Amino acid sequence: MIVEGARVFNAFRKRFEEKSVLVRDGIFAAVSPGLDPPPGETRLDAAGAWLVPGLVDIHMHIESSMTVPTEFSRAVLPHGTTTVVADPHEMANVFGIEGIRAFMEARTALDIFYGIPSSVPSTRAELETTGGRIGPDEVAALAADDRVLCLGEVMNAAELIDGGDTPTKRIIRRFREAKPRQPIEGHCPRIGGAELQAFIASGVWSDHTQQTPESILEKIGGGMFVELQRKSITAANIAAVVDNRLFEQVCLVTDDVMPDRLAAGHLNLLVALAVEAGMSPEDAVYCATYTPARHMGLGDRGSIAPGRIADFILLDDLESFAIRSVYKRGEPVPAGGAARGAEATMSFPPGFRSSVRRRPLAAADFAVRPPPGAVAGVDCVTIRIDPRSTFTERGSVRCAIADGLVDWSSAGLSLVAAIERYGHEAPIRFAFVEGGLREEGAVAATWAHDHHNLMVMGTSAGDMELAANALISQQGGYLVARRGEILANARLPIGGIVSDGPIEKLAEEIRGVRAGMLSLGYEHVDAIMSFSTLSLLVSPRLKLSDKGLIDVTTQTLVEPYEFPDR
Repeated sequence: MIVEGARVFNAFRKRFEEKSVLVRDGIFAAVSPGLDPPPGETRLDAAGAWLVPGLVDIHMHIESSMTVPTEFSRAVLPHGTTTVVADPHEMANVFGIEGIRAFMEARTALDIFYGIPSSVPSTRAELETTGGRIGPDEVAALAADDRVLCLGEVMNAAELIDGGDTPTKRIIRRFREAKPRQPIEGHCPRIGGAELQAFIASGVWSDHTQQTPESILEKIGGGMFVELQRKSITAANIAAVVDNRLFEQVCLVTDDVMPDRLAAGHLNLLVALAVEAGMSPEDAVYCATYTPARHMGLGDRGSIAPGRIADFILLDDLESFAIRSVYKRGEPVPAGGAARGAEATMSFPPGFRSSVRRRPLAAADFAVRPPPGAVAGVDCVTIRIDPRSTFTERGSVRCAIADGLVDWSSAGLSLVAAIERYGHEAPIRFAFVEGGLREEGAVAATWAHDHHNLMVMGTSAGDMELAANALISQQGGYLVARRGEILANARLPIGGIVSDGPIEKLAEEIRGVRAGMLSLGYEHVDAIMSFSTLSLLVSPRLKLSDKGLIDVTTQTLVEPYEFPDR
């Protein structure tokens, strides 16, 4: 096939040129203004469209879309994403190395490479219970696979900053022995100064967490590669990149995209957002194709040049990144996504569908007893939700004691419970929440970063009981209950975190969950992600696990009540 009449992006000169492109056997055979193909060659008249490489997303998690690789492939290819580097640390937290290999067995039209999950659990066993663990031996076994391009995000910054020989440092050493020249992905929100220097010195040379102009300059100045996800693509951050010409040290990544939002787009939306925030279209395309491919050592893609894989997109409008058509290895991708079944069907071990192991609960299980000695009232430590981010702050609210129980409801709080679900029947742990639900009801999920225990937040013990038991019975999901009824329900039967059903149906269910949370007064820019990260012990500042309330900065357990006299 020869594509004629296109404005072709030259990644090496960062500009568009009027050229013809010859594709043979899925490879760019020639890119030239004066191609004279043999008679009978298929011709495609681009009619002035912009021709750019397929998008390369090097930091993302398929499980964040609550689906399996085959369905994910169907969803993102029409949006121009042709290559991803997936870090399956959610599957690893539930099933260990077996979960990772189950995903790696998928055969998809999308090119999926992998990062080895490095933080499973995200902290340590004393702070959270998981169904799987990844240690140095598992890292070495997975590193032998050629599809593994990096060590997935190292989240336990405390173990890198610590001067001792920690488990995370041992994992990094083992990966370095196996793949000495491949990247190690990092996770270091709100870390700077001497702590950041220690983090970088450990061998972790990238970060994808929420940035500020100052953090971008400090991290890149210290030798890090910065990956900008949606929440970091602001006018101020883009100005820091543009004004300092940092395009070689920056790329765009999705990290997490909910299934209901995949219908609107994927990495393509971030390219358009970067342009809107002040980056030139040429630089934005560069940071979503060539820069990420080069960072991961994928020299065979990310550019339109002879010998490279013929993944490309034709655009009707460059600034808005309006896609006309997508080609994977020279073959057109159906505009609405491949028909279900076009991708190879995935199979999972039977145990993957019976991973939520917990006895049914009663409303009385959600009664919170005060600490010894408290009679009339108690000062409760609270998780204060930020409605604009997944970060939280520590608060304090005085609660009365009524009938021998903490009366958190009268204080305007929500109650959140972390319920261990891996078969140990451990005690339920509670925390009090400011900025949670405002109406009677409950929200519950087994999709809870990163330990994926059963999390339930509510203002009614009866609704919390209903929501928790529904998830136990159906083997996982995300649901909303209100006044004794299930208002919305997204079933996630595989590990309690993903569905292998049609992603279109899953997206509809998640839209229902999102609407249900809003109806209960959960006001947040991304309510689903906000709730699911109340359990993420590496995201500032105060979070909850099945072991209790955790101070993320110090990685220590926190008393749920304040005792000023101690």
